[in-house]
Amino acid sequence: MAKQRVVSTTINGESKSFLCEPRQTLLEVLRDSLDMTGTKEGCSNGNCGACTVLLDGKPVTSCLVLAVECEGSEIETIEGIADQDGLSPIQSAFLENAALQCGICTPGFIMSSKALLRDNPNPTEEEIRFYLAGNLCRCTGYDKIIDAVQDAATRQSTSCQTTKSS
Repeated sequence: MAKQRVVSTTINGESKSFLCEPRQTLLEVLRDSLDMTGTKEGCSNGNCGACTVLLDGKPVTSCLVLAVECEGSEIETIEGIADQDGLSPIQSAFLENAALQCGICTPGFIMSSKALLRDNPNPTEEEIRFYLAGNLCRCTGYDKIIDAVQDAATRQSTSCQTTKSS
C-alpha cells in the first residue's frame, strides 16, 4: 500500500484537507472520502463527462485527475452551484427545460455549462454544442440541454442587467 498524503485545497469555497493515496482520483476522494456524491461516476475513463468539476475554474473530468494533483487548488462541484436563495439559474433552466432524466450526466453538464457561461455569457447554439461535446447523455438527448443552456444565459444576462440598474 502506498503512503497516504495530506492534500489541502478549497472545495466550494471552503478550505479542506483530506488524506489520500497517490493513485486515488479526485472523483474517488470526492465521493468516497468526502461524501460529495453529486459528482457522478459514468465511464471512469474520461469519455462521458459525468464527473466534470471545475478545477481552478476549468472543467475537468475528475476520474482522470489524481487527487494529489489538487494541492492548493480550488475545486467547485455540483454541491457548490446553488446559492442560499435556491437553485442557480443554470440548475433552474435544466429543470424547467426538462434537460435531465436519469441524472447521471446532469452534474457534469451543469458544471461545464457554468464554465461556458462564465467565459461566454451569450453563446450561440453551435458554441454550446462544441463546448459541451465532452459530455454525453444517453437519456434526454441534446436539444433540451442546449435549450437549457440558452435559457440560463438569458437568465444570467437578465440578472446582471437587473443588478446593474439597481
